[in-house]
This record gives sequence, structure tokens and C-alpha cells, in this order.
Amino acid sequence: MSEVGVQIVRWVDDDPQPGVVEAKLLDAFGGEWLFVDKAPIFTEESLDAGSTYPRPGTIACEVIKSWRDESGRELFTIDTARPDGVEAEGGKSRFEILVGQIIRD
Repeated sequence: MSEVGVQIVRWVDDDPQPGVVEAKLLDAFGGEWLFVDKAPIFTEESLDAGSTYPRPGTIACEVIKSWRDESGRELFTIDTARPDGVEAEGGKSRFEILVGQIIRD
């Protein structure tokens, strides 16, 4: 399984437990994508409204392909819907990211 690095930027709600946070993914082209989900989707750290933000986090993802853009940068196309069904606001789950953003187990 692979994971992509994100920044957990704020606490959204503590109902239902374990609490909901907002995380931000920056894609390879400067786009910002927001994800709102239960905190354990992004981190094993115990977070709450009093935690200091931003915090580092990850989203599990599937690497669909690797490629190079016209500038020679190595990129990955990832899908965050697999394996955990995580989508950005608006329902997007496929993103182009820089190779350095991926974490592989």
C-alpha cells in the first residue's frame, strides 16, 4: 500500500467520535484539494480541537501510473478512493503528484 502526504489543517467537528478534521493535498501543478474525514483516516495521532494545526498526515492511495511531464519531473497519478474510499470535496479522487509526495510501505 502507498500513502500520499497531506497537511491536516484544522479540526472540524467532534461529533461523531473520533472527530473530524480537514486535510489539504497539494498536487504537482499547484492545485489544493481539501478532504474532510475522521482523523484516523489521516493519522494515528490523537487529535482534538485543542491540537496545534497544521499537522502532518497521510492518505492511503493506489498508484495508477508513473510518468514524466514536459519539464522532466517524475510524477505519479494516484487514486485516493482505493483502498479506503477517500475523496476530496467535490468527489475527486485521482491526482497527479510529485514522486517525493508518495510514501510506500
